[in-house]
Amino acid sequence: MPRLALYTFGVLKSPLVDPGALTREFYDIGAAVYGNIGRHPGYLAHAEAADGEQGLLFGADWGVWGEFTVPAWYGKGRTVETTALATTLSLWTDLRPALDAVYSGRHREALARRRDWFERSAHPNYVCWWVSDGATPTWQDGVTRLEHLHAHDPAPYAFTFHHSFTPDGTPAGIDPSGGKNTGPETGQDAP
Repeated sequence: MPRLALYTFGVLKSPLVDPGALTREFYDIGAAVYGNIGRHPGYLAHAEAADGEQGLLFGADWGVWGEFTVPAWYGKGRTVETTALATTLSLWTDLRPALDAVYSGRHREALARRRDWFERSAHPNYVCWWVSDGATPTWQDGVTRLEHLHAHDPAPYAFTFHHSFTPDGTPAGIDPSGGKNTGPETGQDAP
């Protein structure tokens, strides 16, 4: 049975190693969010670096998740001292569990604070797609799909929660906000 891959990408206002209060708060909230999402029904796994130190993304060993890469529009640093991005790559049993995890609990609370940490962007900051059972999505897959979503409308190849598709390519027809208006797809209101 196909599984859902979810890639998120955002450019931070400050480098990951910034000692300021907002960066510490981002890490603290992020740790709590990951803890909750990791226990959410339908969650399978997420990319973790085997040798990851805080701020080390480029050049880390990501194992089966592949070499770390970012969208072409990322223009900030790539060293531990200058990297200013937050990104995730995760695998889910289905669309609904991923959507529920993103728009509920601590992650929903973090979304309300995203403007404190992230720069605004005209680019989408997340993308979903289906992978075959047993396959592991790679960072390059996520970047390719996110850039495709930016250049084209959502399609079975690269889609959003608001404009999602089933594994066979038909529109999913789900209400991602649970009846609440979560805003536009690009920039401010994506996971």
